[in-house]
Amino acid sequence: MQRREDEFYMRLALREGRRGLGRTSPNPPVGAVVVDPQSGEVLGRGYHRAAGRPHAEVEALRRAGERARGATLYVTLEPCNHHGRTPPCTEAILAAGIRRVVAGTRDPNPRARGGLEYLAERGLEVRSGVLEKECRYLARFFLRRVQDGRPWVILKVAASLDGRLATRTGDSRWITGERARRLGHGLRALCDAILVGRRTVEEDDPQLTCRLVKGRNPVRIVLDTRLRLSPDRRLFRTARKIPTWLVCGEKAPREREIPFRELGVEILRVKEREDRVNLEDLLFRLAERGILSLLVEGGGEVQGAFLDQGLVDEVFFFFGPVIIGGRRAPQAFAGRGAASLKEALWLSEIKVRRLSESLLVQGLSPQGVRLLERSS
Repeated sequence: MQRREDEFYMRLALREGRRGLGRTSPNPPVGAVVVDPQSGEVLGRGYHRAAGRPHAEVEALRRAGERARGATLYVTLEPCNHHGRTPPCTEAILAAGIRRVVAGTRDPNPRARGGLEYLAERGLEVRSGVLEKECRYLARFFLRRVQDGRPWVILKVAASLDGRLATRTGDSRWITGERARRLGHGLRALCDAILVGRRTVEEDDPQLTCRLVKGRNPVRIVLDTRLRLSPDRRLFRTARKIPTWLVCGEKAPREREIPFRELGVEILRVKEREDRVNLEDLLFRLAERGILSLLVEGGGEVQGAFLDQGLVDEVFFFFGPVIIGGRRAPQAFAGRGAASLKEALWLSEIKVRRLSESLLVQGLSPQGVRLLERSS
C-alpha cells in the first residue's frame, strides 16, 4: 500500500518537474509535492523555474504553509544540502516540520548530495528510489554532465520513409508536416545547444531558432573543420542576437576567424581526429561551457559521425509519408556505419507517435538506458 501511494505522489511530483523543462539549465528540472499522510490531500506543489530561483521543495513548502508540519514531501531529486545560489533545501524542510521525505533519485553532484542522510540524522524518515528511472530521465541532461562530464546528445532526424533528407536536387521543404516541425522546434527549446555541419549551412542556410514555439533559442553550433563557410549565412549575421559558435579544428587558418568574430560569432578550436573535429573532445568542451544537452540536427555526415563514435543518447526520428528514392538523394545517416547488426545502434524504450500525416519514433541508445538504470 505504501509503495503504491509513494509512486502515485511521485508521479505528481514528476508532472510538476516537467513544467520546468528547458528553463533550469545548468540545474536539473525538479518537481515536488507536500502531502498530508492522513487524508492524502496535496497541500503544496512546486517546481524549479530557473537557475537562481527557489528550488522545487521550497516552492511546495511555501504553498503548503503551516500545514506542512508533520506532512510528507515527495521530490524527484534528493534535496540539496549545500549553500549555492540558494540556501540548502534541507534547512527549509526541517524548518517546515516535514516528518517524511521521499526522493525519486539521489543527487550525484558531490557538492549537493547527502541531503537524505542529513535529514535522517535529524529524525526524519527518508526513502529514495521511487520511480527512479522516470526521475532520472527527467534529470538526464544534468546527470550526464555530472557523471560523465559531457552533454546528453539527442539525434533529431526528419526524413522520408526511405530515410532520405531531400531529393537528389536538394528539395526538402517540407518532408514532414507542421505538427512534426512544431515538435522539432520544441526539442530545440528544450536543449541548451543545437549542432549542424558545414554542408547543412551551405545548402539550407538555416536559422536554427524556435520560431514555431514559445521558448528560448538554443546556442547554435556549426562544425567547419577548416573554416570554409562564408560569413554571409543567416546564422552568422544574427550572431549578436542569438549565441552562435563556429567549431573548427586546430589546423584551421587563424586569419579566417576574423570576419566571423566581427559578426559576434564565437570561434571554438578543438582537437582533430582523422582531419575532422574530434567530437568527443568537443562534447567535453561544451560541458565545460555549461552545455548540458545537445540536439544534433545533421546532416547525414554529422549524424553518422556521432553514431560511429558511440556518442548518441537519444533519437527522435520524424518520418514524412513520402518515398524519395535515388542513389544521389542524401541519406539520414552516412559515415562508416555498422559492419554487422550486432554493431548497429539498437534503440529501446521505444515510443511511437502519429503527428497528423507524419510519424515520430523516439528511443534511447544502450548508453542512454545505462545512465537511467544506474543505482543511486
